[in-house]
Amino acid sequence: MNSSLYICKVMHYRLAPKKHSFGYRVYLFYLDIEELPQLVRKLSWLSVNRFNLFNFRDKDHLQLPKEQPDTSKNLQEQLREYLHQNGLELGKGRVMLLSNLAVLGYNFNPVSFYFCFDAQGSPLCAVAEISNTFREMKLFLIKKEEMESGRFRQRIEKYFYVSPFIDLDTLFDFNLGIPNEKLDIRIDDYDQQGNRFFLSTLIGERKPLTNGNLLRYFFSIPLIPIQVMGLIHWQAFLLWRKKFSFHRKSANQNLQKDVYKPLKNS
Repeated sequence: MNSSLYICKVMHYRLAPKKHSFGYRVYLFYLDIEELPQLVRKLSWLSVNRFNLFNFRDKDHLQLPKEQPDTSKNLQEQLREYLHQNGLELGKGRVMLLSNLAVLGYNFNPVSFYFCFDAQGSPLCAVAEISNTFREMKLFLIKKEEMESGRFRQRIEKYFYVSPFIDLDTLFDFNLGIPNEKLDIRIDDYDQQGNRFFLSTLIGERKPLTNGNLLRYFFSIPLIPIQVMGLIHWQAFLLWRKKFSFHRKSANQNLQKDVYKPLKNS
């Protein structure tokens, strides 16, 4: 099987206007979307769209914005449509998703990554699916033409409310290594003058996806989605105490663009 786990260390470094850093351990699932039915049969602690210790849920991911969203489509169907809208055809290619799963019914993914490959197994594109604590989502597509030295690279305006302590018009700098035995993903933030002020890294090691490992990592790092949500709010409190500039979500709505699942009356 192509699917696996990664045991990772997340690090965040804020360089300006004041220094601030923190890190924590996580595990992430790296799933071949087409293998989900096989995984459910193989793994007692993993389900699809059904309560379990770990649950992959289509609703936690991409739902194309429409007047009447078609919730009958699964994630792969939604992703194929999204790629088609952006001039890409997956055909008989493969999609690998790097993400958290719901743990005991609760999930929050600050960011998930889709790595898409053509029928010959060559990289086609990567999609970063970034979510905020309001459960809004924005996608960033990086095509194979933007690859450098085998890594997906892109610098692009954010225009999305991720942190109340970062301006909306800063730039994400994506530097995504294709997962293999090691995981190496970096997303930095730059201001409009080209100065890097925030660094984030996700470094991990591949592990087999087995019943034993599911239980081992569940107990060694319990309730990861809740931990991540708690860490986000705790770090926000520390930044507030350091008197970082605070941006309310209701401000600068014109700079919140192409948002999926937008918060009503935000």
